[in-house]
Amino acid sequence: MKDVTEPFDFPAADREFAYQTGADVSGRSWISAIRRYIAFLALASLIWEFAHLPLYTIWLTGTPGQLAFAALHCTGGDVLIGLSTLMGALVLMGPIRWPSEGRIVVLVMIVLFGLGYTVFSEWLNVEVRQAWAYRSQMPVIPFFNTGLSPMLQWLVIPVAASFWAWRSKPNDLKSRGPADA
Repeated sequence: MKDVTEPFDFPAADREFAYQTGADVSGRSWISAIRRYIAFLALASLIWEFAHLPLYTIWLTGTPGQLAFAALHCTGGDVLIGLSTLMGALVLMGPIRWPSEGRIVVLVMIVLFGLGYTVFSEWLNVEVRQAWAYRSQMPVIPFFNTGLSPMLQWLVIPVAASFWAWRSKPNDLKSRGPADA
């Protein structure tokens, strides 16, 4: 049985038809890229959430169980935000051959959506609902009044996750469409 992650072995005429109709014959499956993106995002977010806990007041007031719950809960939220920003970017700007094409425009949209949501969420949860608070060690970005760590999180992790999702495999060079030759 042929591994479905292997590139399709189309004759030249079929490759031309597949290319014209938008089929991805490069071996870069969009579903594989999404899976790699979310897996990287989840692991990196978990590490980031534990690493920046000392910048929040819960670090001083929470029990070890509360700290673990907060980090896991926030990681779950990060995964949902990450998946939403990726899907939003793909729906609005993603070309049919993503991830073989249109990577940068999709990545820019992911980062913009992530940063926009972060500014809103931090404002809502710190200022309005007071669900959490920053310690004095948290650098705050003026004008946005948002912590630097959550902003960096939505700059660094989506970029790194995207590059991980797009990583090349040896078989990615086989069976290219005419525009890729």
